[in-house]
Order: sequence, then C-alpha cells, then structure tokens
Amino acid sequence: MTEHDVIDLKVAGRRSEADEPTSPVARFGVDEPLRLDAGVDLAPWQIAYQTYGELNADRSNAVLVCHALTGDQHVASLNPVTGKPGWWQSLVGPGLPIDTNRFFVVCANVIGGCMGTTGPASSDPATGRAYALDFPLVTIRDMVRAQAMLIDRLGIQSLFCVIGGSMGGMQVLQWAATYPERVFAAMPIATAARHSAQNIAFHEVGRQAVMADPDWRRGRYLDEGVRPRKGLAVARMGAHITYLSEPALHRKFGRTFQDRHAPTFSFDADFQIESYLRYQGMTFVERFDANSYLYVTRAMDYFDLAEEHGGVLARAFKGTPTRFCVMSFTSDWLFPTVESRALVHALNAGGGQVGFVEIESDKGHDAFLLEEPTLFAAARGFIDAAAAVRGLR
Repeated sequence: MTEHDVIDLKVAGRRSEADEPTSPVARFGVDEPLRLDAGVDLAPWQIAYQTYGELNADRSNAVLVCHALTGDQHVASLNPVTGKPGWWQSLVGPGLPIDTNRFFVVCANVIGGCMGTTGPASSDPATGRAYALDFPLVTIRDMVRAQAMLIDRLGIQSLFCVIGGSMGGMQVLQWAATYPERVFAAMPIATAARHSAQNIAFHEVGRQAVMADPDWRRGRYLDEGVRPRKGLAVARMGAHITYLSEPALHRKFGRTFQDRHAPTFSFDADFQIESYLRYQGMTFVERFDANSYLYVTRAMDYFDLAEEHGGVLARAFKGTPTRFCVMSFTSDWLFPTVESRALVHALNAGGGQVGFVEIESDKGHDAFLLEEPTLFAAARGFIDAAAAVRGLR
C-alpha cells in the first residue's frame, strides 16, 4: 500500500464523517430550519457534537467550547479520522481548568464544517450529491444560531461559560452579544471583534490556491473522484505561517538543512522549515474538506460585531450581565493584543465585568493550543471564581 493509498483511505473516512459522523448528532427536519444571514432557510440539517462530564440536576454547569478555523468537536477525545488526541486536551478534562469532573462540556462542529455538521461536503437531500458550492455562505452568527438550537435540544437554558480561541473566540463574542441572558461567563482568547483587512487578505490567498488547483473542478471534485490536494496543502502552508512567530520558527528550525549538510541547488525541501510546512499541508489534506475551508474562512472574514450595532462595538455589550476574561499573547501578530484591548475598552464602555490577561509568549497565535502555564492558571482562576459566584462546586 502506498502513501497515497493510506491518505485516500483516511479521506474516505473523513468523507463518511460529513454525513454519518462518529459523534452524537442532533438532526433538525424541514419544520426546524436554520435561518442563515444569507437569507436562506437551511433544512433539513444536522449538527455533530461531543460531550464530556455530567449535567447537574439544575442544568447550571454546562460549558460550551467553540473550536477554531480547522478544529472540530473532538476537543478532548480521539479524532476518528486522524487518530490523534483532542485538540485541547491540555485544558479540558478531569482536574484541568475546564474540569469535566465539575462541568458538562459541549463542543460542536460548526455549520459549514466537514465533521458531521451540515456543510458543503454533506449530501444535499434534493440531489443525493455533495452540496459543494450550492451550499449557502455562512457567518459566525449562523454558527452560533446552530449551537443555540443544539443547546436547546440538550435541554440547557443557560451556559455557565462559553470559551474558545481564534474563530472560536469570535463565536464566544457572538454568543455574548446575541444571547447575553444565556451566557454567565465568557472567555474569548486570541481573537478580535472583527476580522482585519490583513487577515482577510491571507484568507483570500488560501482560497485562491484551492480554486486554482485543476482538481477543484469548480467545487465538484467529490462527484468526479478527485481532490484539490495541492491547492489545499498550499493554503494550509500559508495559513500555518501566520499561526507562528518568527522567534518560535527560528528556535525550532533556524536555517537548518533537512537531512543534508549543504544546499542541493534545486527546489527540493533543502531547509527543515520547508519540510515542516510541506508536512503540515499534506496532513491537513487528510482531515479537512477543501470547500469547507473556503466557507469557514469566509465566515471569519464577514465577522464584524460592531457593524451589527451601528459601528459601535460597546453597543454589542451594553448592560451585559456576562462576566468576561479576555486573553491575548504578546507574539500573536494574527490577532494582536491591540485587538483585545479594543474589545476590553468596548466591554468597559458597555458596563460589562471584564478582566484582561496579556500572556508573555513567543509561540505566536497558536499559543492558545499549546502548553502555556499562564493560560492554564488564568483560565482556572477565572472559571473557579465564576463558579463560586454561580454556586457551583
């Protein structure tokens, strides 16, 4: 069996996850449509999720974890496609800051995703084929609406805490702005209240890489038995650079050659950093759908919480009862600390209860997914204090 055979088997597994995931699924029929910002009523539709821990008697200990751009619902359990551990097992689990011995944790795949929640890789009931680009464009607000319908289905009226980083942090902010009475505490990490022009530009380069691949086939690659492997890999390579910092890259790779002592004077991967990026691109293709990548990046681009409130961000949180802990990282140039400070100022202006932690780290944007003791300590302190106020043990 060749390497490509192994990849194709994994992609086949990923494809089946789009319709019949290895996760619980909440299904909504034609009488329960999801109203999208694009003006479309999506029905029928489904949302895949995972839960950890036990819901207490009065249903007051639920924590919603919102995943980032290429994440999924497997926050603290093995990913069924890759076989890798959950993406936030350092934060979610027994005895950890989000303690599953105390809290009932829910994490759902976003609308537009490819791990069981309806998206472009899902089968269109009208045709039996994948939706592909016939799927309507979605927004962060649509993702939150879908999650709210799931939370309703689970019989949970209010959430003790909503937490997430990057695109997950955008969802946290949207939750607090749209359903303030349902969110007791919110922890947006390494995020912003709107996507910057620079970040939109990075996303557009990635989307163009996907669409320029001859195997993209105007989005109909699944029907034709091909995949835009190279285009999606390049998109991931470019995006991955933005998740890191120059000091972290230099510390890990520097200008070290890959398995050689001198340049080959070719376009082979002479440097370790080149080999690393190619590996990141290749492994990403194994687990993610190319069209979903287009959709979720576009959803981030459209996000501008102030725009929903007359261009004044403070209005989004006016009189909010939610208590916030905003976190940023000193080396995060994708969502720099200045964005978090602007959010904190808006929360203060809106009368919100807000704490702010800027974490010293040279690991870049991805620091929120890595071993960062200060992040863990700040998260534990905020959650424990909020739980005490809430009366949770």
